[in-house]
Amino acid sequence: MAKKKKMLRGLRVTSKRGMKNFSRKVSKIYREQRFRVRLKARDTLKLSEEHIFPTGTKKGDLFEKAYNFTTAKEVIAAGVYPYFRAIESGQDTEVVYHGKTLIMIGSNNYLGLTSDPRVKEASIEAIRKYGTGCSGSRFLNGTLDLHVKLEKEIAAFIGKQDALLYSTGFTTNLGVVSTLPQKDDIIYCDRINHASIIDGTRLSIARTLKYKHNDMEDLERLIAKDNPSKGKLIVTDGVFSMEGELCKLPEIVRIAKKYGAKVMVDDAHSVGIFGKTGAGMSEHFGLTDKVDLMMGTFSKSFASMGGYIAGETDVITYLKHTSRAQIFQASMPPANVAAVLKALEIIKTEPERRAHLWKIVAFMLKSIRELGFVTGHTESAIIPIFVGDDYKCFKMGKRLEEEGIFVNPVVSPAVAPGQALIRTSFTATHTMKEMDFVLDKFKKVGKELGII
Repeated sequence: MAKKKKMLRGLRVTSKRGMKNFSRKVSKIYREQRFRVRLKARDTLKLSEEHIFPTGTKKGDLFEKAYNFTTAKEVIAAGVYPYFRAIESGQDTEVVYHGKTLIMIGSNNYLGLTSDPRVKEASIEAIRKYGTGCSGSRFLNGTLDLHVKLEKEIAAFIGKQDALLYSTGFTTNLGVVSTLPQKDDIIYCDRINHASIIDGTRLSIARTLKYKHNDMEDLERLIAKDNPSKGKLIVTDGVFSMEGELCKLPEIVRIAKKYGAKVMVDDAHSVGIFGKTGAGMSEHFGLTDKVDLMMGTFSKSFASMGGYIAGETDVITYLKHTSRAQIFQASMPPANVAAVLKALEIIKTEPERRAHLWKIVAFMLKSIRELGFVTGHTESAIIPIFVGDDYKCFKMGKRLEEEGIFVNPVVSPAVAPGQALIRTSFTATHTMKEMDFVLDKFKKVGKELGII
């Protein structure tokens, strides 16, 4: 930084022509610095030059960047590629992959409802009555009485006036974040929020300011220096999906109240399992009335597909008529809606599922740490095991698979360079016998690779 300032101080502007030269020189300095950063990243991550410096369309071929992308091929050739694995069974505590049974600790099926006979039967009955799809958007011909019923039940469960369904969790965040904040508004976004939130900020015409992860001093610093008359939205994950950390919601609410901001919480990994009734992060912290917008997905605890946003009726009505991701997207299929309704019924009537999940999580977190693994600051059903090196992370995932365990290796850019991790997550229907097996294999592979 000091070197940069010194270089800039050496540039003198004496005329219009001088100003043009000045601009060109400044641009050159920044380009050179970006180039040096990319070189360092290439050397640190041991990636091919094409991965860091894609040739783009210099030869007039739009696909040139794809032809030069070799990273996936290199990982496949090394025999440790962990993505797009075709599972040959339902999502349960055990799955079948390449004919082999693996214990699944890489799923977001937190309450174990994807294989629940009652949920499956509800989906089948909905298909018998409504067919397989709605053949249109909610805005036009695609609204069923099932959609309306689920919106009312979700709103009541969450503790808000109204709710609106979207066809996926991703498009829920995308649609809300890109629609509500407008030209003169500001979005304050945690740096490691989910990609759907980040993409929503990119589509929004509002200004976005990213604060350091879970750093409330940085958030307040940013919000305090802006025009108090501007509309402000603070948006955060409730549970951060890779690290398993919780947002600092009490502090966020305090800052929002002080500076007149609205708060939106993504409850994707918390609804169904956090809070006295499972209503999510706001209930967990006792702040339901202080959080303006609550978003959630149906692809995790609810054992289906889709998403929702809950809040004041006027805000939901506005989104119904202005959110392009809602208006121009086909509505949730009947089978998915019926599955969520049944899952919601089970969540409300079987609190013992949550209790058993937290028993499993507490046991595994304590045991994994005792083995010597680094797990960070997780407080959720997600337990990351930090490995550091990308290749070693891939290797650990492959070795665990060979030992009978399905996990998810996570490398950059999903996490920061040098912070590769094995993401594990647990289910209410896991047994202690399965967990003992998992711990035994983690110990074996961890020692084999020099991680513990």
